Amino acid sequence: MAQDDLKKMYRTRTEGAFPDGFELLGKHYEKVEDLRYGTNPHQPAAFYRPANGQGLVLGAYEVLKTGKSGLSQTNIEDMHHAVGMLKYLERPACAVMKHCNPSGVAMRTGDMPLAEVFRRARDADAQAAFGGVVVFNTEVDALTAEAIMESIIEGVAAPAFSADGLETLKDFARFKRNKEMRIIRLPALNALPKYVGDAGDAVEVKVFDDGSIVLAQPYLSRIRSTADLAPAYNEHKSKGRIDIAREPNEQELEDLLFAWYVNIHVRSNGCVIARNGQTLAVGTGEQDRVGAVEQAIAKAKRKYKGAESLEGAVLSSDGFFPFRDAVDAAVQAGVTAFVQPGGSVNDYEAIEACNETGATMVFSMERCFSHH
Repeated sequence: MAQDDLKKMYRTRTEGAFPDGFELLGKHYEKVEDLRYGTNPHQPAAFYRPANGQGLVLGAYEVLKTGKSGLSQTNIEDMHHAVGMLKYLERPACAVMKHCNPSGVAMRTGDMPLAEVFRRARDADAQAAFGGVVVFNTEVDALTAEAIMESIIEGVAAPAFSADGLETLKDFARFKRNKEMRIIRLPALNALPKYVGDAGDAVEVKVFDDGSIVLAQPYLSRIRSTADLAPAYNEHKSKGRIDIAREPNEQELEDLLFAWYVNIHVRSNGCVIARNGQTLAVGTGEQDRVGAVEQAIAKAKRKYKGAESLEGAVLSSDGFFPFRDAVDAAVQAGVTAFVQPGGSVNDYEAIEACNETGATMVFSMERCFSHH
């Protein structure tokens, strides 16, 4: 294959023979469109939605502008995982996605302009954000559009765009670097189920190479507010009971809730370090818990030129800590508060590690593994 052909394959549709519709669990699905390609350029793909479905968000997207070759499967998956985080955030927020993981997420604090919210999400990991997909839970205005066009972005999705914001995003005479950028309008995110008990008839479908499938209920959280985060404790069979000595302060609680919601769509093993409504680093896709924590700390050190810059940050872990090593590493880097599911036989040691250093810990009482 010639070099030019290698370059073209990323911008060329891979044709497939997908039906216009099909039946699954008694529900009819209709084709929205044939995609540019699937996970890789040689894999054809198509996107479907439930016919006459209620409360559709991704299935009802509107393409306002697309590159010559359209959306890929990964573009849609990036939007899916971003929406899965942003639907929980009540303030204006932005997620920058790369390969189905967030490179950075931020929400408004005080009267911060949306453009600044975006820059905080982008600059949480500016290197990884290069060529990413940017998703908002609120209308994109002109100043935010100008900020988006400061760097190379694969796509932008939001429930609304102001007229001058949309005009800026389409101004490729000024911003030639983003002439292939996709612009997607989504319905409001508040129609999506979020919490355990919310109505919804969607199913998660995993299909294997031999055609067999697994059906599962999509993830819904029990955490509706900071009040649902429980102070960490453990009943040890020989050491007795231990309780976390310090309760989180108001800012820590707010950041712990934010970090937990972001972690729902981080590939496991995953952790999120956050402070003041902004992710500072995301550790993702590790086979061991401490590896995810160390990965996030290493990212933060490269960005902030020193572990002291994590002072006062919080850390969310999508699974329990099997050993105290991850807690020790995070505390040494400056983290002062943790949220984790709880339930480990070594919770005693994790709590002990916090008490020794003045850090605090809460339990979510749920795990949010995502093996997407």
